[in-house]
Amino acid sequence: MSIRRHWLAALAAFALSGVSAEAVTLRYANQGDLKSLDPYTLNETTANAHLGHVYEGLTSRGKDLRIGPGLAERWEVLDGAKRWVFHLRKGVKFHNGEDFTADDVIFSADRVRATGSNFQTRVPKGAKFTKIDDHTVEVLLESPNPILNAQWDTWYIMSKKWAEANNAAAPTPASATTPSHASLNTNGTGPFRIESHQPGVKTVFKVNPAWWGKKEHNLDEIIFTPIPNDATRVAALLSGEVDVIEPVPVQDIPRVNSSANAKVLAGPELRTIFLGYDQTRDELLESNVKGKNPFKDVRVRQAFNMAIDKAAIQRSVMRGLSTPSALMIAPSLFTHSKDFASPKFDPEGAKKLLAEAGYPNGFEVGMDCPNDRYVNDGPICQSIVGMLARIGVKVNLNAQPKAQYFAKVLKAGGYKTSFYLLGWTPGTFDSHNVLHDIHGCRAEGSPRGESNLGGYCNKEVDALTDRILVEADPAKRDALIKQAFEITTKEFAYVPLHQQALSWGVNLNVTLSQRADNSVLLYWATKK
Repeated sequence: MSIRRHWLAALAAFALSGVSAEAVTLRYANQGDLKSLDPYTLNETTANAHLGHVYEGLTSRGKDLRIGPGLAERWEVLDGAKRWVFHLRKGVKFHNGEDFTADDVIFSADRVRATGSNFQTRVPKGAKFTKIDDHTVEVLLESPNPILNAQWDTWYIMSKKWAEANNAAAPTPASATTPSHASLNTNGTGPFRIESHQPGVKTVFKVNPAWWGKKEHNLDEIIFTPIPNDATRVAALLSGEVDVIEPVPVQDIPRVNSSANAKVLAGPELRTIFLGYDQTRDELLESNVKGKNPFKDVRVRQAFNMAIDKAAIQRSVMRGLSTPSALMIAPSLFTHSKDFASPKFDPEGAKKLLAEAGYPNGFEVGMDCPNDRYVNDGPICQSIVGMLARIGVKVNLNAQPKAQYFAKVLKAGGYKTSFYLLGWTPGTFDSHNVLHDIHGCRAEGSPRGESNLGGYCNKEVDALTDRILVEADPAKRDALIKQAFEITTKEFAYVPLHQQALSWGVNLNVTLSQRADNSVLLYWATKK
């Protein structure tokens, strides 16, 4: 049976799954799977959005991305942002009926910083959480942090009793080969609960009638189906088998928009797609160069930047639906972005730099790439293989589904990559996040640089990053950010490629709000 026939047959079976005629069911398909239900396994937008239907943070983000109350109804920032007091919402219940209390917050603060969590930067390592009473928590910091709670909308609070009773007090790492109870089951406070979860097949969300918040949807259930094949995913939308898909392949956008029953929701996205390289190991894991690491030489990194034609990727691979980037952050998130420019595309100049670095004939290197996570991620990597071949670099591409990709390249997998493609949306929507998580020097026991897969390190950048965090004056803060980015771009720490465009396919009988962070949040959806 073909891939397309297989998935359409599966979807037809879901349609006959016993849902009553009165129930409002929304069927959603994404190119990637939801492997783990543990909310601390994978810090990735799609996974966070899935689990954001079930779990909640102390804060929330609205349709305009502004921070608002969540499980904490209000908070106080004291002592120059070194002490925060969170007043928790009363009357909130977990899906199993347990009361939500301060004990759950303190437990979650410890769990999210534990070994195996991919969210360790969400909560500062030295932050001390103290229970004032059942609905008040004090957080004492080692140094001021005025944006402490800016990414706590996706630090999801778990039940202490439930986790401990089910041997799930420790987070499940992305590299885990045996599922934990928390990776297959949930117990959140959110507007939906998970009724069933079959990784790679489907996940069924049922509405939580006891949710504390104001309901903005009219759904009784959500059925999520991973459909990795682009043509099959689009066909499922156009046939009405599913109501929402993400993403719509760029080449299929006109066809969807011209159809009788679906349209594409499009808009700019904040995520930056980029390339990184191992700058830590003395010898690369996947290369024919022995005894040394080419990527430790700034001339090699500069050559890679010069050899990659971002305009060609925008034109040929992304069909115009991307914005080439000179920085590792979207221009809308940093005032001085206009002061930076990408290196000129110059393959001949790149070959000369490689020769100066001792590689006149280039070299061979492995490359890791997801093929179901970002818009056209596989074709992007294929195009880069061809571009680097022009300067004598043979790239052995390992493109695979995101579950396997992240299990290999993330911290829990040992950062086992020599050259890779990744996308990043700063959780705080602030440059500090990029400088801390992506550029920060990695160190044992420190959350700094947790998502710095290649190990780039500059202590001056780290010092600037720390100053940026506590600087309250916007102009001075932006000047510090600019100074840090001037260093990282001069050292060619990464190859920023572009910000991709949002492209969600939506049935005409569905109304859905689209956020610039590409979080598909169906608790804002209505279906006729």
